[in-house]
Amino acid sequence: MSCSSSWSLVRPATRRIVIGGAIAVLAAPAALGVLTATAAAAGPVPSSASGSHRTSQSTQQRACTLDGFAIDHLPGGIGSPSDFEYEWEDVVFHSRVWETGPDPEGATKVDLTVKTIRGEKVIDLETLRTFLTEYHEKDPESWELTAVDVGGYGGYRAEDQVFFFVSPGVAAEVSIDRTRFSEEDLLATAAGFHPENSA
Repeated sequence: MSCSSSWSLVRPATRRIVIGGAIAVLAAPAALGVLTATAAAAGPVPSSASGSHRTSQSTQQRACTLDGFAIDHLPGGIGSPSDFEYEWEDVVFHSRVWETGPDPEGATKVDLTVKTIRGEKVIDLETLRTFLTEYHEKDPESWELTAVDVGGYGGYRAEDQVFFFVSPGVAAEVSIDRTRFSEEDLLATAAGFHPENSA
């Protein structure tokens, strides 16, 4: 599987996904606005007897890029990637989502998401935090965040996600299914997700 090739993917209006063990029906959420999807794979994903498609970490996967960011580390055991571009509150997101499935009931599990965040509202780390608190519909008083250094960039870590400020107008976020992947997987993936010219 290569991340450098792409093929058109038409997604249905609703999809069943499993996040952290809970099944949800995903309809185009309001926060996604205009959504464009392409699969970041060389061709259609082959089906297996078990109904799931799992890939191991490879040199090709490690050499991926997304919107000017390198993806230098991926945990083993993640599924197939798809790319999305959308806008919310004048901020543009480019994301790559790795999913495993579908299972026999037709649901897929979101393993990992990396995304770039670009917009004039992103002035510094605190404006990024304020923006993402609203975007993720978190209570600013109860959302437990820990300050972290992510490859030299200031950021915050929650249980299943890390976000960090790169430069005015540019930030990034990584989230992972913590029911199946470790905090170390999350932090290593985040540290390996950086602007291509800052390797």
